[in-house]
Amino acid sequence: MRRRQVRRPALLGAVVLCAAALCRTATAQEALAQEEPPPTSVEKSGVPIERAYEEPPERVALRDVVREWLKEAPPFLRDAKLSLYLRTYYFRRDQYGDAVSEAWAIGGGLGAKSGYLFERFAVGATVYTSQPLYAPDERDGTLLLEPGQEGYTVLGQLYGEFRITDGILVDLYRQAYNTPYINRNDNRMTPNTFEGYSITGRHGGEEGEPEISWGAGYIAKIKERNSDEFVWMSQDAGATVKRGVIVGGGRWTRGGTSLGLVDYYCEDIINILYAEGKHTFEIREGLGALVAAQFTHQASTGDDLLTGSSFSTSQFGAKGEASFGGALVSFAFTATGSGAAIRNPWSSCPGYTAVQVLDYNREGEQAFLVKAVYDFSKVGLSGITFYALYVHGWDREDGLDEDEVDLDLQWRPAAKSLEGLSIRIRFAHVWQRGPDDDTQQDFRVIVNWDF
Repeated sequence: MRRRQVRRPALLGAVVLCAAALCRTATAQEALAQEEPPPTSVEKSGVPIERAYEEPPERVALRDVVREWLKEAPPFLRDAKLSLYLRTYYFRRDQYGDAVSEAWAIGGGLGAKSGYLFERFAVGATVYTSQPLYAPDERDGTLLLEPGQEGYTVLGQLYGEFRITDGILVDLYRQAYNTPYINRNDNRMTPNTFEGYSITGRHGGEEGEPEISWGAGYIAKIKERNSDEFVWMSQDAGATVKRGVIVGGGRWTRGGTSLGLVDYYCEDIINILYAEGKHTFEIREGLGALVAAQFTHQASTGDDLLTGSSFSTSQFGAKGEASFGGALVSFAFTATGSGAAIRNPWSSCPGYTAVQVLDYNREGEQAFLVKAVYDFSKVGLSGITFYALYVHGWDREDGLDEDEVDLDLQWRPAAKSLEGLSIRIRFAHVWQRGPDDDTQQDFRVIVNWDF
């Protein structure tokens, strides 16, 4: 068979497909972990569990001319919203052992959500696509495209939403979630989405009162970020049986303090418990600080069908941050138990030391991170942010230590005509030390335009 060297998009129209008109999650170009814009103050900085209960930003309504045309229509049509984002992404990783993964893709998302019928029921859908611009067969593995460097298009979201009260929503079928261990993982071309059934609520939070957010549901299947197929959650985790995941949790918030807990139970596969707390406070005017801690416990359940035997492990993490004058400095530490590595098959890794290439969550591993972020708008370079970080990991059961340095430069133009555009350049270098010394490098260029 003749080897194909370069793939190009089959349809120009694929460029304009995809985007998230999500009912309960963040905007399309945000990820739970590494791909979101870096915070430059502790007030903007967050922790993984908070994303599970964030209110989504209001999507852009139909343009004025269409609204005028529909002004007499029922709210189901009149209040409909559209969302569109375009994304192009270049990725190259020179891995341990001289293997190379490389591709350049283009795509994005197109979504729509109706208004509420009788103020109680709405529907929504989102189509995602990723198509190759440059994708050598022998450099597969970037996760920008399907295996084999193939492009794809998928109806990633298709849901109905019932508004029981102003604070309680029920969402049905294909949608997106942003919890610590079931989330969008939107750090390639398109996000994870899920087939599930959930109820969420939010109460209080006015006039200084505590706010309580909660959610529960059953998640049956997942579409991975570089796939066009939904598979059972248990199969995606590595088992052969068909099992979904029962999820439940909540978060209490008052002022700068929050405490949260989420549990994930997959029969005969795994149970994951995640807890987290944080507190932000002002040291003096303009100088803020944040302290946070997280804990994960994972164990096999029932017939131990994931690995064939029982396992149990945990990870503890802590971080501190301080911000002043557009700069933010972070320090973080994580320690993983010796029973097994931490698994995150349905999400990005929520650990405080998870960075561009490595998650630092393997058996027995400890890691320390230091990170500095600066917003150059403070010196007249509007929309430019930069960060650098260093992580050192040690004590893995296999005797290997790994260090990673990441550099990240992002520009969001201030011009009204370029609103929603972001250009991001990312670089990582990883050192492996121990029985086998080696290095790898990771380079990415991401352009998003969220209309």
